[in-house]
Amino acid sequence: MKPLIQLTRPNIWKLSPYSSARDEYGGSEAKVFLDANENPYNAPLNRYPDPAQRELKDKLARIKGVKPGQIFLGNGSDEAIDLLYRCFAQPGIDNTVAIEPTYGMYKVCADINDVEYRPVPLDDNFQTKAERLLEACDANTKLIWICSPNNPTGNNIDRDEIIKTIEGFDGLVIVDEAYSDFSSERPLRLELDKYPNLVILNTFSKSWGCAAIRLGMAFAHKDIIDIFNKVKYPYNVNSLTQKQALETLKDPYHIDKWVRTILLEKSRMIDALKLLPFCEKVFTSDANFLLVKMDDAHAVYDYLKSKGIIVRNRTRTTLCDNCLRITIGSKSENNELLAALRQY
Repeated sequence: MKPLIQLTRPNIWKLSPYSSARDEYGGSEAKVFLDANENPYNAPLNRYPDPAQRELKDKLARIKGVKPGQIFLGNGSDEAIDLLYRCFAQPGIDNTVAIEPTYGMYKVCADINDVEYRPVPLDDNFQTKAERLLEACDANTKLIWICSPNNPTGNNIDRDEIIKTIEGFDGLVIVDEAYSDFSSERPLRLELDKYPNLVILNTFSKSWGCAAIRLGMAFAHKDIIDIFNKVKYPYNVNSLTQKQALETLKDPYHIDKWVRTILLEKSRMIDALKLLPFCEKVFTSDANFLLVKMDDAHAVYDYLKSKGIIVRNRTRTTLCDNCLRITIGSKSENNELLAALRQY
């Protein structure tokens, strides 16, 4: 890995971050707050949230097996994706490499930040080789994106190839593990101490069932997290989100039960979908959704929509011709989908 000062945009490296009133107040016990020009009425909503999310990070660190200083929290994973470009990629100069197909926000944020985006198509098994990713890089490549389990294909990307990519690249490798709780593979976030150029993305939106609170996570070496914290908005995670996240973390075993139930439903759905005469293939999935190849995805999608059932039509996506992406819902939701498809 290059020294971090060489990877970071010069203006960001030199940046003096905004210091909020609650940053300067170190968190020692206090009862009268007259530092942030807040309204003294309408407690507790009148107070700014903890800008460093200390209590939440302490609890997350224990559950996720990382150190509090290795955690960045943001407004969904999308904030961390955008920050990676803003901190490390010079607009109009640097570029980024990503597997294709994959999560669309990597390209959207590249376009917003005027960073060249270089997609590297997966093979017919939705896999990649480290050498292909590295061949797409040059001296101005700052970031490589790998989503595993991948969206929209659903499969884990070969772990050995990910490791070869991390070890062979002198910039940052971002592995998006949004769906890792549904996979049997050991999360790469537990290997952070081995790889200083590794950034892991995670979210409360999937296994934790909290898409509405918009809380994303990035795990990385403390020096990388410190750069994120220089650039992020001072109060980027509001008090209501922090409170709900803390409430959710009280019972991680309940989340494990949800995951087990979803995986059982996924197995049932795979068997049922394969029996449909217009279903050509159900691809292997390590996530909470299935990529399903139909004989006419547009027609099936429109039919389901007419029945009030919404899936995702991915037929215009690379390697996903005539494919629908179907999220595993509750048993009753899945039954409604199957009943409709059997009448198609």
